[in-house]
Amino acid sequence: MKLRTIIVLALALGVPATFPVGLRAQDAATITSNAPLRERTTAIVRTDEQLARDWGLSTDEWSRYRELMDGPLGVYSPALDPLTALGIEARTDEERRRYAELQVVAEAQRVGKTLDYQRAYDEAWQRLHPGLERIAISGIDAQEDAGGSGRLAVFIKDDCPACDSLVQRLQANGAEFDLYMVGTLQDDNVIRKWARGARIDPARVREGAITLNHDAGRWLTLGLEGGLPAVVRQVNGQWQRQ
Repeated sequence: MKLRTIIVLALALGVPATFPVGLRAQDAATITSNAPLRERTTAIVRTDEQLARDWGLSTDEWSRYRELMDGPLGVYSPALDPLTALGIEARTDEERRRYAELQVVAEAQRVGKTLDYQRAYDEAWQRLHPGLERIAISGIDAQEDAGGSGRLAVFIKDDCPACDSLVQRLQANGAEFDLYMVGTLQDDNVIRKWARGARIDPARVREGAITLNHDAGRWLTLGLEGGLPAVVRQVNGQWQRQ
């Protein structure tokens, strides 16, 4: 009996004919559910490919990055970007150089965009809140000023009496420095609260003698030994602990 005849008879008998007679309902449900699953899988693959391209990486490199962040590296440093993570865990000197070069290119692009926005941010801040301490959006402007000038960069964290003492001593000695706070999650209020507790002079912040910045992973990228607090200076293009 032809399939068309079967379907006609099924309709006459009141049997739903959304799938051929003889095909179980659960089989049809399986077929129906498989298509969206394939579509979702394809979408995930496309997303990974796009993310890899955004960083100049292959899909294999992106997969390795995900594996690294699922391991101890991700536990110790959960906010690492792909290039830093892959560079730290590079398996050869060639890999390490490749990721370093990719990061330099990416950083140069990011710095340019950030500086443009920082200038607009500074103008808006001065116009709307001229009496408040200004916190750099990313610390990039402070780092650019520091490069080649021998200006100090001070890395600290919250709930660290040694950090508070160090910064107070530097301030009392009249030092100019860029302060980077680790673990802020980009929350300006965390830095402001710490600055009040550490008795940072608002006037020195307003005049730029002291800048307050989110670390945003910079301490880790410097690769210096030892814990916090840390005072570092750029000497002949290399950051050195003081």
